Amino acid sequence: MGPFVLEFSWNTILVSLLIFAVRVVGMALDTLRIMLVMRKKQGIAWALGFLETVIYVLSIGVVLDDVNNVLKVVAYAAGFATGSVVGMWLEGMLAIGHAHIIIITQLPGSVVADALRAGDFAVTEIPAAGKDGKVWLCDLTVTRKKVKEVEAIAREADPDAFVTIEDITPLHRGYWGSGQLSR
Repeated sequence: MGPFVLEFSWNTILVSLLIFAVRVVGMALDTLRIMLVMRKKQGIAWALGFLETVIYVLSIGVVLDDVNNVLKVVAYAAGFATGSVVGMWLEGMLAIGHAHIIIITQLPGSVVADALRAGDFAVTEIPAAGKDGKVWLCDLTVTRKKVKEVEAIAREADPDAFVTIEDITPLHRGYWGSGQLSR
């Protein structure tokens, strides 16, 4: 390996931009693939893994052919980092999977639960005791695409509600809205 070269010819700039773009796409696919693997979506995860590997081999080959060129190395690294963020954004937009939501409210009775049921969400109410006295837990599972809607309904019913959300993999059955019972 010789000395590093900082070359700004049109060819180097265009190739570096291409390396950046290809790495953004490759890493976005890889990040999305990892999230799909966690959600047990084997088929699409396999296809994304295959495509991401082809992109990786081609892009790393271009960089390694001229590894002393700083612009190409920086483009590769920047594309890698940017692609991870783009992949996370894409996965959030796709919102594949399910979420378990717990809403803790101090409002009496089933104010929050009734508001959620009016929005066609199945809710289990659980009376509980908190630090400051009696509270209600509203427990529900929804598709991830519905999380913001649930949060908006809960916040409208009780702006002081405490809301937690976690990704889950349903094992068996569930009500997913509009009379749809999954078995």
